[in-house]
Amino acid sequence: EVQLVESGGGLVPPGGSLRLSCAASGFAFSESAMKWVRQAPGKGLEWVSSIYSNGRMTSDADSVKGRFTISRDNTKNTLYLQLNALKPEDTGTYYCAASNGFDTQPTYTYRGQGTQVTVSS
Repeated sequence: EVQLVESGGGLVPPGGSLRLSCAASGFAFSESAMKWVRQAPGKGLEWVSSIYSNGRMTSDADSVKGRFTISRDNTKNTLYLQLNALKPEDTGTYYCAASNGFDTQPTYTYRGQGTQVTVSS
C-alpha cells in the first residue's frame, strides 16, 4: 500500500519558517520524482516545488522561489520542504506527491493527506 504522510505544518507569523516532512512507503521512492503542491482556501491545486529522483535537479514556482527549498533523503524515504520568509498568501494545505517523471505541474500519481500551513499574525 502506498503511503505518503506529511507533517510539520502549523501556525506561524509572517516572516516565519517551517519545515515540512513527508514519509513515503509502498513504492520505489528513490526512483520517483517527487513534488509539493498546495491548495489555498477556495482555490485550486497549485504546484510548488519538484525534485528529481536522485535529488540533483529541483524546480520551484516563481511565487516561492528564493524562500522555499525542496530536498529529499532517499536513505530515509523522506521528502522535505523548508519554508522561509512565509507570507499570508502561503496559507493552505500542503501535499507531497509522487509523479511519473520530473515536471512542474500540479498532477501526480500518489498524494498524501496534507498538512496545514497557516501564516497569520
